[in-house]
Amino acid sequence: MFGMPVVVAILLLFAPSALAQVAWEAPDGIDWRAETIYSEGTRLAAEVFSAADKSGEKLPCILMAHGWGGTVRGLRRDAVEFARAGYLAVAFDYRGWGGSDPRVILAEPAPNGNPGRFRAEVIAIREVVDPVEQGRDWLNALHWLQSEPMCDPARIGVWGSSYSGGHVLFAAAHDKRVKAVFSQVGGMDSRFVVANDEQAAQTLDEATRRARGELAYPDPGAVAVGALRGAPIRDKLMHYAPVELARQASHASLMFVIAENEELFDNRDHAIKAHAAATGIKKLVIIPGIKHYGIYREAREQAQQLAIGWFDEHL
Repeated sequence: MFGMPVVVAILLLFAPSALAQVAWEAPDGIDWRAETIYSEGTRLAAEVFSAADKSGEKLPCILMAHGWGGTVRGLRRDAVEFARAGYLAVAFDYRGWGGSDPRVILAEPAPNGNPGRFRAEVIAIREVVDPVEQGRDWLNALHWLQSEPMCDPARIGVWGSSYSGGHVLFAAAHDKRVKAVFSQVGGMDSRFVVANDEQAAQTLDEATRRARGELAYPDPGAVAVGALRGAPIRDKLMHYAPVELARQASHASLMFVIAENEELFDNRDHAIKAHAAATGIKKLVIIPGIKHYGIYREAREQAQQLAIGWFDEHL
């Protein structure tokens, strides 16, 4: 059908299994463990961070996930700082990224009349950017938190950066259990894939060819957007604009941190627009003199302290 390499696997529908993850040594004073979150049957790799002297306590919780093309490994430095500040920090990888299982599709039609489980060849979908699936992963991670023993479910915040800076607005808009949002250099509108006739034609052509089985999902690393790893599933991006959900997320306290010299998009169409539309507690901070990636470099510590201050105030 697709002309892609396939993986031979036993497809066990909803069968629980431990997710293998690479061990990581946490800094002194930090408790760390790997966990598994199930999102629509797919196992997501998650990591849980807390201060060792808070062991067994109910803590305010910060849920985190990466932006376009990142993984949990890039979030550990921030998660450790949040744990040191007294929070339970939980970071996870989207399906098909990092240590998470991929979404799989059948290489051949399923046998008729065979419910439950069967042996099949499957195609693993990895390292694509599908904001619809990623949004569902956020919502299922929020569900998972509700029975995490150290999480105080009345004090949950979400932290996102770059593309996940839009996902956190989506998550808060769809789950009123989110009490505080911190979005830094957030990209909140993916409708650039239909911004003009040429872009729209490409987006709709890809959707048609994929629907007819003529276009494969890209192999990992085969497609990038600028310096970003990860192939966009354009017909999913065309409807994704969490910037329009700020009013729905206004039950939560919203903080938007932007780079003064943002080069990847116009802040006026993203965080500034969302901040203006929000009706509840909100704050907009502009970090002077930095570009988009400065939030991970020269302004990283400042951004961490802004996040901790916001969560301290509202959780």
